[in-house]
Amino acid sequence: MKTDNVLATRPHKVIYRDGDKVWKVFDANYPKTDVLNEALNQARVEETGLPIPRVHGVTVNEEGKWAIISDYIEGETLAEKMEKDPENVEKYMKEFVEIQLEIHDKTAPLLNKMKDKMSVRINSLKAVNATTRYELSTRLESMPKHKKVLHGDYNPTNVVIDKDGRYYILDWSHATQGNASADAATTYLLLTLQDPKLAEMYMNLFCDMSDTAKQYVQRWLPIVAASRLTKAIPEEKELLEKWLDVVEYE
Repeated sequence: MKTDNVLATRPHKVIYRDGDKVWKVFDANYPKTDVLNEALNQARVEETGLPIPRVHGVTVNEEGKWAIISDYIEGETLAEKMEKDPENVEKYMKEFVEIQLEIHDKTAPLLNKMKDKMSVRINSLKAVNATTRYELSTRLESMPKHKKVLHGDYNPTNVVIDKDGRYYILDWSHATQGNASADAATTYLLLTLQDPKLAEMYMNLFCDMSDTAKQYVQRWLPIVAASRLTKAIPEEKELLEKWLDVVEYE
């Protein structure tokens, strides 16, 4: 593996390109179970037929670090297209939502359940009091249980368009199965942290194109905010805590 072609540096991992492959190399102390689970998630999503990078292997590199090897996808992300061509942002956002709806049209029964993952995170959240954790857990339990494939980190940087106009969906480390509106709420949250106007455009398009009431997606916002808060990212703390305090987000 070549280590001089770094594509991205993320918390706990560095992503390298090596020819037509990508190596995602994890920190030495990163849990083996999390690496194997991420590769398994990606393999299970592969089986749905969605256009994603194929997993080619899980290995330990010469430094003793775990790595996942998958396809390298040449192209531009939708985020890059939006930045280069701001007059057509709405067109790209419609394409972004169409792709997300295709994801939600799939099922993968062996993926972990989103509700279970959210429940563990909410109950481990010590940044809020027990009453708030109870209210969040109660709301989570009351939400309809679905079995749709959820990306969990769906944003325009994770969709690549190749030179032939074909799209590929990247980064399945947070994939679960569950309620599509929870995934939409997560995307709305991620976009709000970057560009609130773009987030509102996304929310309106998602609700129109999926025939989903905006109020239904909004009921997930305190839940996904609580889940995100467990990452303890300082610059996000104020906004996320504000969303936790909203009984009915408006």
